[in-house]
Amino acid sequence: MKKPLIIAQIMGKWLGGGVEAIIMNYYHHIDRNKIQFDFICDEDSTNIPYDEIEKLGGKVILCPPYQKLPKYLKFLTQLFREKKYHIVHSNINTLSVFPLYAAKKAGVPVRIAHSHSTSNPREWKKNLAKNALRPFSKQYATDYFACSELAGRYLFGDQAFDKGKVKIIRNAIDVEKFKFDPVARKKLRKEIGIKDDDFVVGHIGRFVEQKNHRFLIDIFAEAKKEKKNAKLVLVGQGPLREEIRQKVEDLGLQKDVFFLGQRNDTNKLYSVFDVFCLPSLYEGLPVVGVEAQANGVPCVFSDQVTEEIAINKNVKLVDTEKSISTVAKDIIKSSKRIEPNNYLFDIRKESKRFSDYYGEYS
Repeated sequence: MKKPLIIAQIMGKWLGGGVEAIIMNYYHHIDRNKIQFDFICDEDSTNIPYDEIEKLGGKVILCPPYQKLPKYLKFLTQLFREKKYHIVHSNINTLSVFPLYAAKKAGVPVRIAHSHSTSNPREWKKNLAKNALRPFSKQYATDYFACSELAGRYLFGDQAFDKGKVKIIRNAIDVEKFKFDPVARKKLRKEIGIKDDDFVVGHIGRFVEQKNHRFLIDIFAEAKKEKKNAKLVLVGQGPLREEIRQKVEDLGLQKDVFFLGQRNDTNKLYSVFDVFCLPSLYEGLPVVGVEAQANGVPCVFSDQVTEEIAINKNVKLVDTEKSISTVAKDIIKSSKRIEPNNYLFDIRKESKRFSDYYGEYS
């Protein structure tokens, strides 16, 4: 039997976020007899699913963190030479310039840069590094992937996108896993401590600046004035979690806001929510937004999220620069849950297209 094509997936710091979920979704659904992944992760990663990857036939290879750049480049160059990869696929946005430089130096013929996100002017410190690296994003890449048009234009430029050089790889999911489940709704609400008739606003995302938790707490506090039975469920970890918890306490909302931490049942938690809110400062095409719509729960997204995210009819993009009370009213007046049909982001359809791209290079 012909050996599978081994692809080096550059993952950066595996912290259990959306990018990791996307690549794992595809990994579960590709023909792994033909294609296999080596996951190259920074050694300070915290959430790598070793057992799951090994069970599927893959490998995890730890490397020095990219902050130790000389060691990082030396390690990757040696690794790429020893493994003789035909394809290196980098998923770390503007930072892809570094592993793809090592890949070119090692003689890897196919070097994919994959844009999963954009940026926001309000994160000016973070943008200093992003903007410095962005002009070099195409320098060592032979192929360009992006999760959306917005993400593609951001990293690779309008000219490359308009010439058709950027392949769109949808943030596809296993739709069946995310369908509304009334039994899970009742069971999980009871476990969390939420009543059947409470109005639940849900959010899933890391506690980082990008996700705009401070604004989310402000609009929930405003919504609570009108909707007395409103509750807020926050799922995820991250460096700003304790700061957000303190803000909740300062506003006297600790009995109404639930911090669930990192969960492995997020597909069922969408059924707990009455509205899903993602007020991010920027996104590429957020996988949680795709998952929420597969569940049919009404969604309120920041208008800094690409319009391509609006797959269903019960999605509202709001201007987070508007007054807090205006956005709070949008959340309260969200439409009812719907049954999604002909879902565009079905992994069963998209995984073949994904595999075909790799097949073009083998």
